[in-house]
Amino acid sequence: MRLYKPGGPLELEALEPVPLEENQVRLEVLACGVCRTDLHLLDGELPQAHYPVTPGHEIVGRVLEVGKAVKEFAVGDRIGVPWLGWTCGVCTYCKQGMENLCDRAQFTGCTLDGGYAERTVADARYCMPIPNQYTDAQAAPLLCAGLIGYRAYRAAGEAVNLGLYGFGAAAHLLAQVAQSEGQRVFAFVRPGDLEAQHFATGLGATWAGGSDEMPPEPLDAAILFAPVGALVPAALAATRKAGRVICAGIHMSDIPRFPYELLWGERSVSSVANLTRDDGRAFMRIATDVDLRPSVETFPLAEANEALARLRAGNLQGAAVLIPGQARGGMLSGMYNGMHQNPAERD
Repeated sequence: MRLYKPGGPLELEALEPVPLEENQVRLEVLACGVCRTDLHLLDGELPQAHYPVTPGHEIVGRVLEVGKAVKEFAVGDRIGVPWLGWTCGVCTYCKQGMENLCDRAQFTGCTLDGGYAERTVADARYCMPIPNQYTDAQAAPLLCAGLIGYRAYRAAGEAVNLGLYGFGAAAHLLAQVAQSEGQRVFAFVRPGDLEAQHFATGLGATWAGGSDEMPPEPLDAAILFAPVGALVPAALAATRKAGRVICAGIHMSDIPRFPYELLWGERSVSSVANLTRDDGRAFMRIATDVDLRPSVETFPLAEANEALARLRAGNLQGAAVLIPGQARGGMLSGMYNGMHQNPAERD
């Protein structure tokens, strides 16, 4: 499914296979998550994007072929491909362990063709193993919603009361990680969305309410997954002195003016950008040890536009996942909710 210009829609097209470079692997795509970043790509809000492009950066794939320099994976392995697809390795950021800020970085499904496809290629050095207990569809959102959520979570520091604004693919996974570490989650959803509130409390949130509400207790930190700048002063108002507000999106609407008193008291506002391979390895260890329950709804590859429209409308609980080969017009609501499938039964 190719995006030729901002505004879309995506178009189904057959492409010729590209030759492998020495560090690349060729993959059969088993599942690919649909991320809010894909909406920003569709809307022309990512200045680094290349068009035409095949979107998709939450790829679960089976290795079909390996380049001559690839040692870490073999044909038949199930692996994951995240957003960060390549870095230069020589700039100041890369040398200081901040490869997520590399000025020459390449991104899967944005500057590199991604996983809205039956097959794709990726640099093996930026791929990672997938914990065996997750099905292909369950594993897909781990690769961005999980990874970026984890990086934002670590940036939030030692928060007992953690606020999550926007309770979608990333927040519903992060809430489970936070609770496994003894933290209390306060979920903020679209005002009036009682179904989303119920979803959050069903996953163990201490409280769930509208993003226009104040929580019943001050927050130690808040993470914003909703790309709405107006939520920054709202989150600051809900956060105690010395608290942190972390903006986790790649794009956000403008932050409005707000009085200094909301920031005073050593509160802080910061962003997280992209991810590192260390982030990926650390989160996959957590995903192995913590029995996460990814909530996913599956769509055939050819219905990628429908999946994106549902995401834009907020008409999903958890994550949308594209499954190449799934029959068009087939079962669309595959709510797995932690009902793990034996990897040997995936096919």
